Amino acid sequence: MLSAVYKSSKKADTYLFVEKRDDFTKVPEPLMVTFGRPIFVMLINLATKEKLGVADINSVKASLEEKGFYLQIPPPEQNLLDEHKKQNGVVSD
Repeated sequence: MLSAVYKSSKKADTYLFVEKRDDFTKVPEPLMVTFGRPIFVMLINLATKEKLGVADINSVKASLEEKGFYLQIPPPEQNLLDEHKKQNGVVSD
């Protein structure tokens, strides 16, 4: 299963996997507007991979089969102050 991977020109660490290079017909227009101009990164054969860097490979494959694309967004940033308070038993209001 081949997939073309693009990075967003508007959102840091955001990637779009599509079934065919330069074919965004299955990607909803509002998503493309938010994503910005796709910048080609690579073609990847998901059939030969056991895992990917950030995304769960099974989720990527399933989304490509069901929707024709997969959007990888960065995990939410950790709030270090809240984490510190939680570890020290401080209750936030």
